[in-house]
Amino acid sequence: MSSRAFISYLVSGFSLAVISAFFLTNHVHDDDYYNNNNIAYLLKSHGSGTQKVWPDLEPSWRLVLATVIGFLGSACGTVGGVGGGGIFVPMLNLLLGFDTKSAAALSKCMIMGASASSVWYNLRVPHPTKEVPILDYDLALLFQPMLMLGITVGVTLSVVFPYWLITVLIIILFIGTSSRSFFKGIEMWKEETLHKKEMAKQQETLVNSCNEDKTVIIDTKHEPLISKEEKSTIEILCLNLRWKRILILIVVWVSFLLVQVIKNDAKACSAWYWVLFGLQFPISLLVFGYEAVKLYKEHKKRMSTGKLEYICEASIEWTAMHIAFCALCGIVGGIVGGLLGSGGGFVLGPLFLEIGVIPQVASATATFVMMFSSSLSVVEFYLLKRFPIPYALYLTAVSILAGFWGQFFVRRLIKFLGRASIIVFILSGVIFASALTMGVVGIETSIQMINNHEFMGFLGFCTSQ
Repeated sequence: MSSRAFISYLVSGFSLAVISAFFLTNHVHDDDYYNNNNIAYLLKSHGSGTQKVWPDLEPSWRLVLATVIGFLGSACGTVGGVGGGGIFVPMLNLLLGFDTKSAAALSKCMIMGASASSVWYNLRVPHPTKEVPILDYDLALLFQPMLMLGITVGVTLSVVFPYWLITVLIIILFIGTSSRSFFKGIEMWKEETLHKKEMAKQQETLVNSCNEDKTVIIDTKHEPLISKEEKSTIEILCLNLRWKRILILIVVWVSFLLVQVIKNDAKACSAWYWVLFGLQFPISLLVFGYEAVKLYKEHKKRMSTGKLEYICEASIEWTAMHIAFCALCGIVGGIVGGLLGSGGGFVLGPLFLEIGVIPQVASATATFVMMFSSSLSVVEFYLLKRFPIPYALYLTAVSILAGFWGQFFVRRLIKFLGRASIIVFILSGVIFASALTMGVVGIETSIQMINNHEFMGFLGFCTSQ
């Protein structure tokens, strides 16, 4: 599947789903079915309301199974750079019995824990090919503000969009991205196989030349998968940390948090509410614009001097069109995170691979960005008392362990096999599993809503608050 075909698939699928929702809305309006009593029943029926269902934290087979699923989901999700929200939310809702909003809040806690432990692990890992940080701070600064803005928009749309439409959009996106990532992994696997064969031939040539007392110069076109120089953990940590860049990301995080906390106390749809909602746009655009201009100028300078080395890990030309495309993808990733209760990595992980970032850096950078977006949601959910503290601490602890050991084992496996494409296949598998779980839960809930003759169109944002 080419990039153009993939984009065409997403646009056509999303357009068809939204048009269908508008048709249902108009059809229901014609039948005078859209009334306040029905809206209230809808909000109560599929967990969009304020009713909380919090089971007690007690030893049971359900808790054991949820722990295993959470551990594996966190381990694979952080390695792939997608978090795992598409697995956590159905697991918490169906297996443990949490209501939808509480499941989304606890999912954020698990993503935050797994992301934080993965970032800590990655900070002590060298870049596999260069003397640069394994975290691509240029990409993080480019995508983090747009991702957080998208999450805010996604939360708003989750109130307006019908449940079935959210399910359909997520299935379309997840199947497309998982398929795209899977084919990308196959391409990388083939390239790695050819590279191994080439290196084997060169080694054989070297052995033969040594036996014949001849000097052979080996010219390798590919960079090694593992860095040759051994450095101490402290040296690697100092190389990976860029305090000025991290400070900017923290400032953006705090700014969004303050706006969200103040906005939650404001009356929905009041003038003050929309002023606070609008403040998030200049915050995001300011940081994104700064990084976009920086990349654009450095790209122009690089092209004028004829240097072929990339500014950052992404092997794309930083033209205005490409930068705008990255902004759109960041917002889309955030919207998906807001609708789903994930950290937005389902879009960032495949996108980083698509623009030429190597799997190790793509995974580390996507997880790094998700740590900020998920932690923002966790703090906000905590202030709103949206999740039980004992369950949150337990599941976060499980995810912390899973994130660390998942990175540990997969990195060791990559070093042993010499195949970074393993990360891409894990990424594809987690997204596909999320599509299945979200699809099954969404279809089942939608069928129940149809049988109960519930409203299936768009809701008004102000009337449904």
